[in-house]
Amino acid sequence: MTNLESGTLLVVGDPISAELARTLDLAGRKWHGICSSDDPSSVEPDSSWVGAIIDLSSNPESGWAIARSLRRSDRDPVRTLVLVSGGQLSELSHRDDLFDDFCLTPFHPTELEARLDHLLASVGPVATRSEVVMYENLALNLETYQASVSDRPLDLTYMEYELLKFLAQNPGKVFSRELLLSRVWGYDYYGGARTVDVHVRRLRAKLGEEHADLIQTVRSVGYRFGRSRWKA
Repeated sequence: MTNLESGTLLVVGDPISAELARTLDLAGRKWHGICSSDDPSSVEPDSSWVGAIIDLSSNPESGWAIARSLRRSDRDPVRTLVLVSGGQLSELSHRDDLFDDFCLTPFHPTELEARLDHLLASVGPVATRSEVVMYENLALNLETYQASVSDRPLDLTYMEYELLKFLAQNPGKVFSRELLLSRVWGYDYYGGARTVDVHVRRLRAKLGEEHADLIQTVRSVGYRFGRSRWKA
């Protein structure tokens, strides 16, 4: 058995279903279960989690918050499988950076085992979209949290960088202020839509007049990253 197969899985659920527990036990998986309100880092093994299964069927907001925290871990991002109902499939849109695979509930044990085997089959850290995000003259280094435009360094706060990174990784897509709040700041953040507007205004100022239009306002909707092909 490989290290990936013998390591400890993090399992999150409110509660963890008997079927899920039975499937993991019969497959010989070593796992540790927590509620979505718990802090996974407080029970993390020294060798880190080998992977994670997050059941989003009962408490999706808290489940996504844990998925986000696992991606922002100081260690390598944890391979994550999310369990969703058919009615939650739309929630996966624009969240592909928070999980590696999904399985519909109620699930068949054989399918879940196969998806879990595939999840843990790759060697090395979770692959990210790229170590550097590029768009025209804008560059974002995802490892060092540095950003530059036309080779000019940008002095960004942590949240300014996170917002710019999210937008730059999704060029051409329109995001409402509410969606940006949930995706960038997190579901547990209670700030209003004005928070997004303030950060966009600061980002535009730091990008400079020549590049400020990289972040476009879509009237009555929200914001889009990238220059439009359409003329007003």
